[in-house]
Amino acid sequence: MLRALTGRAAVLVAVLAVLCVQGCGSSQSKKEAGPAPGPSAPYWGNRGYALPDSPFTREGTVVTATCSMGARYAGVNVQAWDPERWQLRETRNFFIPTDAAFTNYKDAKNVNSPLVDLCGVSSDSPSPYAVDDLEYVTPRVRALFDLAYTRMAVVLRDADGGTTHAGYVQSGGNADDFVSLSDARGDDEQNAVMAPDGRSVWFTYITADGERRIGSRPAQGDHRLSDEGPAIGHDLPLIVTGKPPRAVQANMAHLAPDGRRLTATAPKIYGHVFHTLDSSGPLTAAAGRSATLLSGCVGIVGWVGDERVLCRSQLGNFRTMDARSGRPEGNAVAVVREDDGRVAEGMVVSADGEKFIASVHSPNDRSGQPSGLGDFRVVSTSGEGAAVAVSAESLTNDTVFLEWR
Repeated sequence: MLRALTGRAAVLVAVLAVLCVQGCGSSQSKKEAGPAPGPSAPYWGNRGYALPDSPFTREGTVVTATCSMGARYAGVNVQAWDPERWQLRETRNFFIPTDAAFTNYKDAKNVNSPLVDLCGVSSDSPSPYAVDDLEYVTPRVRALFDLAYTRMAVVLRDADGGTTHAGYVQSGGNADDFVSLSDARGDDEQNAVMAPDGRSVWFTYITADGERRIGSRPAQGDHRLSDEGPAIGHDLPLIVTGKPPRAVQANMAHLAPDGRRLTATAPKIYGHVFHTLDSSGPLTAAAGRSATLLSGCVGIVGWVGDERVLCRSQLGNFRTMDARSGRPEGNAVAVVREDDGRVAEGMVVSADGEKFIASVHSPNDRSGQPSGLGDFRVVSTSGEGAAVAVSAESLTNDTVFLEWR
């Protein structure tokens, strides 16, 4: 009898061990990705979203966006690349509606939208935002799309010149295939960006009483407005992260891999690295009191792991910085020689933190012809080895690199 009970106990222990391998392992992975999401607890990162399998969502993919315009056509081509051979894996097309604000021009209401950064920036039509360095532009344009790159947010500008609405475009549609989330006269909605799961569009708006707010509207259903928190107007862009989603209004916003911190900058706010906000809104002086200043950093390229950030320095080279102390680590990485006459700006960091992509161009001009190593280079974050030119016919000087999964 005792031998039988011992055998049953052994079987029970074995079953519990299997269950722990399945359940406990899952719990541990959640802890590594950020705070474990309970039934109502927020999840700080974006790993909690289930994404469809596609070239755009697989590891080892670089994603780019290029705006294309013709006499009767405007659209955005989003492309997934194999970064080893720079072979194209897939292209998605987003037609831009004729009344979408993709450029600012005389006699029309100026609109703040990352789509204007991507499509309509020239000497005659500058960026709608105060700074157009690529370290600023890249996270702004990335925020136009959901995590799977199936929808693109747009700001629709009415013919009356004074009304703007948030909306979105589905990939693969046509010029008339878009969704305006509101048709109320007098709307003042700008900075439209997508939620990570593509189920809502977020934006800044001004109420009838002149109050500045952040709002969202669901992509499906009645598109009812949800007020998400305070804003500081339309001058700063939005980025939406987390589950449930929350927005931060700031420049150079990059979420750390574990989701617990983010980089960001805003006028009059001290610091570069902040704890992830638990509600939507702009950076505040209170958040700045616990922020870390990355010494000498003028452009934030992205995270090199959970504790380190890659920055463009005041000297024009790139340095890995400790996100807790703000001090530089390792060697400075020079992408161009001092006598080159051109500048380098960082765009994206690879998911493993070992490489980044930089754009090389004449100062204040990204529209020149390729020369030397080419416009885009893959560079080691440690400075080891030579930079490698990115060569693909469909990439232009106006291409923005959005992500390196």
